[in-house]
Amino acid sequence: MRKVLLSLVAALWLTTGSGCLIPMYSADPARRAQELIYTSEDLRAFLDEWERIWFLDQPSHMVPLRTHGGII
Repeated sequence: MRKVLLSLVAALWLTTGSGCLIPMYSADPARRAQELIYTSEDLRAFLDEWERIWFLDQPSHMVPLRTHGGII
């Protein structure tokens, strides 16, 4: 019985083509669009957070032109 059940689940997984038995987003187009917007906003916020953690958002203290620094 277990082999039959596993083969049915495997066949269902292969025929759906999406690779997931439980859909991640809603079937309602309006709600799905809202969920996709929330997901993209989370990913955008994650990039800002990553730059803040690694101090990549700090201003550069290097001057654009190199100067000699000595007495001429």
